[in-house]
Amino acid sequence: MLIDTHCHIHEKDYQIPVSDALAHAQEAHVEKMICVGTNEQSSEWAVTLAEKYEHLFASIGVHPHDTAGGYAQIEEMARVKRSSKLVAIGEIGLDYFYTHSPRDVQLRALESQIHTALESKLPIIFHVREAFDDFWPVFDNFHGIRGELHSFTDTQVNLEQALARGLYIGVNGISTFTKDESQKAMFAQIPVERLLLETDAPFLTPTPKRGKVNEPAFVRYVAQHHADIRGMQFDEIATATSANATALFAL
Repeated sequence: MLIDTHCHIHEKDYQIPVSDALAHAQEAHVEKMICVGTNEQSSEWAVTLAEKYEHLFASIGVHPHDTAGGYAQIEEMARVKRSSKLVAIGEIGLDYFYTHSPRDVQLRALESQIHTALESKLPIIFHVREAFDDFWPVFDNFHGIRGELHSFTDTQVNLEQALARGLYIGVNGISTFTKDESQKAMFAQIPVERLLLETDAPFLTPTPKRGKVNEPAFVRYVAQHHADIRGMQFDEIATATSANATALFAL
């Protein structure tokens, strides 16, 4: 069994019919998928779709790009919606690569949504890009955070910082096609017991499906890549990462 811990197939502009994406996933033995919200509307869609399909789960949150548009509703959704399919808060965090939302707004939204996660006893899916110098002090102001760094491509130093704080590390298609040797070396150092697999569909399609719309079925190529670079069998990496996802998100 495989689990895609991060996809966006619930979005209205997803180019593959959900029924087809789920059928392809089943054929690829991807048994569970988490639809991750990026703003208040997207989060509503994620929960609604997850409640419709057995194999889908949902995470609600406002991506740092969208925080200027508001994020207060996430707290209300977490408090009153409490769907059995709601398994996390995210994706939330800081993104300084782009400045779609001002940094101070991103920081306030991050703190607010961490509070929501802790009050709701839910793990967190973090998006952090070129912002770890600000992220770690915010993280360390809280106690009891459970979560992961989604789409992690950063340095060995920040990998070690994340592992020291008990975070899981989410990897996707980037790990299969990066040309950056330092990234390749870092990916190989992620402990299997802290590794999560994801697609971020429709984005970041892995090798050998580059050029196609990404979908949860393609997480198997991410799994195969990480089995290969560790000298493991496919079934071993599938079993280990599925156990990690199940433990973190209570799937």
